[in-house]
Amino acid sequence: MDAEELLKKYAQGQRKFEKENLRGVNLKGANLSGIDLTSADLTGANLNDANLSKGLLHGTNLTRASLTGTNLSGLVESSHLNLSWADLTSADLSGSTINSSKFSNASLDNANLSDTNLNSSNLTEASLREANLVRANLSGTNFSGANLFRSDLSQANLNSVILKDANLQGAKIRGVNLTQQNLSGINLAEADLGAANLRGTNFRKACLQGTNLERADLQQADLMKANLSGATLKKADLTSSHVYGANLQDADLTGAIMPDGEIYKPIASEVKIGKQQASLETVVSMTRKVIHTDNAPEPVGPYNQAIAASGQMLFVAGQIAIDPRLGDVVYTDDVKKQTEQVIANLEAILAAAGATFQDVVKTTVFLADMNDFAAVNAVYAKYFPEDTAPARACVEVSRLPKNVLVEIDCIAVIP
Repeated sequence: MDAEELLKKYAQGQRKFEKENLRGVNLKGANLSGIDLTSADLTGANLNDANLSKGLLHGTNLTRASLTGTNLSGLVESSHLNLSWADLTSADLSGSTINSSKFSNASLDNANLSDTNLNSSNLTEASLREANLVRANLSGTNFSGANLFRSDLSQANLNSVILKDANLQGAKIRGVNLTQQNLSGINLAEADLGAANLRGTNFRKACLQGTNLERADLQQADLMKANLSGATLKKADLTSSHVYGANLQDADLTGAIMPDGEIYKPIASEVKIGKQQASLETVVSMTRKVIHTDNAPEPVGPYNQAIAASGQMLFVAGQIAIDPRLGDVVYTDDVKKQTEQVIANLEAILAAAGATFQDVVKTTVFLADMNDFAAVNAVYAKYFPEDTAPARACVEVSRLPKNVLVEIDCIAVIP
């Protein structure tokens, strides 16, 4: 049947065109609302800007058909539809029932699929850039390798969805349920997963750079080696999550529940540091005295020639930039922030022994690269003012534990 014959019969009131051979027909802009094309063959047909709303396309073959701007809204009982390699750019499929359909390699860029039932459909390698999938039923749907860049999946049913190797960069996925899903290696950079249920989800090696995970449930999630740099994790629940090797540089963890169950608090460098007040060569405490002589070189940084002290000796092991809340090295490429974490670790150990930085009499700074000295020294000086600072040694070494950039140990004397 050709296009002219179909349009004539449609105009006469006929709606049923079951199993018709309509391969390659040109129905561009045609009004075919309510048409029944069950099991019809429209391979390669031109249906651009046509109106097929509320039609019946059960089992219809539209492989490689052109459907740009086509109105396919409200399709009823149209499961097992074949739209592989079809061009559905800006098409309207809202509110349609097209479950178990094939969209592999189809173009659905800017398409409207809101409230659509795509249960168990195949969208592998499909392009859905900026597509609207709000409240869509995507249960069991296969999006392997699909491009969902900046698509909106808010409130969609993603139960048992397959997203292997999909691109979800910038996508809106707020409030969805993705528990126990395998999202390893997926690109979710700049995506919005606010308040999403991600309990037990596998994000291993995933790109979550700049991703919004505020208030998300990430309990027992696998975030090992994931890139979370610049991500927002405010008030997220990371209880028992696995974060070994994850990149959390510049991530916002304000109020988050950490893997150990503790509420995140800023490291020492993030709170106001009160400068210690003391005069040169004065006794800082009953057990500690700054030693100075003109017969030895003057200090050229935040340290003193020597400290005389008596009391209980405290030898603090070398500390590196491991955040105890995460159990792994943080800020792998930022020596300044690594130093801040090291200082925070030293401060915590000193506090546990009833000491403060003012009780420290000797430090040793180990650097992987002496060119980092100025950056490290700038942080160090905030905690050890020059006039009361402990004695110090600084050396460059060939390698430090876990390939960190800086390690510091100290000796303190507790009164």
